[in-house]
Amino acid sequence: MNCFRTALFALLCAATVPVAAQTPVQETVIKFATLAPQGSTWMKVMNEFDKELREKTGNKLRFKFYAGGVSGDEKDVVSKMRIGQLHAAGVTGVGLGVVAPAVRVMDAPFLFRSAAEVDYAHSKVDADLNAAIEKGGFVNLGWAEVGLVYVFTNIPIKDFEDLKKTKMWVWEGDPIAEAAFKAVDVNPIPLSIQDVMTSLQTGLINAVYGSPMGVVALQWFTKTKYIYSVPLANASGAVLVSKKFVDGLPADQRAALLELGKKHMARLTALSRAENKQALDALQKQGLALTHPASAGELAKYEGLARQARKTLVGRLYPQELLDKVEKAVEDHRAKREQKTAADEKSQKG
Repeated sequence: MNCFRTALFALLCAATVPVAAQTPVQETVIKFATLAPQGSTWMKVMNEFDKELREKTGNKLRFKFYAGGVSGDEKDVVSKMRIGQLHAAGVTGVGLGVVAPAVRVMDAPFLFRSAAEVDYAHSKVDADLNAAIEKGGFVNLGWAEVGLVYVFTNIPIKDFEDLKKTKMWVWEGDPIAEAAFKAVDVNPIPLSIQDVMTSLQTGLINAVYGSPMGVVALQWFTKTKYIYSVPLANASGAVLVSKKFVDGLPADQRAALLELGKKHMARLTALSRAENKQALDALQKQGLALTHPASAGELAKYEGLARQARKTLVGRLYPQELLDKVEKAVEDHRAKREQKTAADEKSQKG
């Protein structure tokens, strides 16, 4: 009996453990906003990022998502991050330009022809870009580009004269696109992105630009017939988090956030590139024709005007020194690629 009473007493004691010992793990929530809708590749990757972050920090750090633009446009979101209402955001070049205008050098017109060139340029200037972002009060968790941007039209484009005949749309207030079209003597029609589809339907515009994946998602392709093969620009993107918020995290949580951010954003960029390629192929299968410059000389004209366009943004967005670094990186990459191609051809002949 005494043994029974002792065991019962022990069970009762166990059942009355102080409440403090059962308090759940204290968690920190990262309030994250983006224009990307739920179900998009962006949000699928962010949900995976959140899941792994919870696991790695023992549920001490997690995201809360505000997707689909419910927190406003990117300028609104940056403002909310600065006052602590939000902590992080997935942004395109527009948001990056608000935080650190110099970063938009990676969106400069007619600069990149391939993803490989973008990656090589990043390897040369990322330290400068990330320093500019930190100076603006944020930390870059990882680049997540939108992709190469193409011009979609209702008339075939082969030279400058063709381009001048279009009723081209430009995103209202976007200095990159404005500089690109001004360089080739095109006077675009500024509209908000929400007005583009209606304007295509009414004939107010007959030419737009965007990544293939974006044009498919927005259904603009249904109102166009041609895709110009020379990319207008590369649309950059990134996941930014308030530096003040990051600095306030315990060291282990901060390390986990930075490590996983780099990992998942690299994956997001790879997925975006693959999906853009698939979208470009799918658009051609659906009947949109890919048009090319009429000659090598025409492409050379574009290259010359492109340099002028990029220079018009020096001082407004980025410094000359940073533009020089990026342009040299592109030139070096192309030279190396040409050398490799020549060596491969020589080897095949030998």
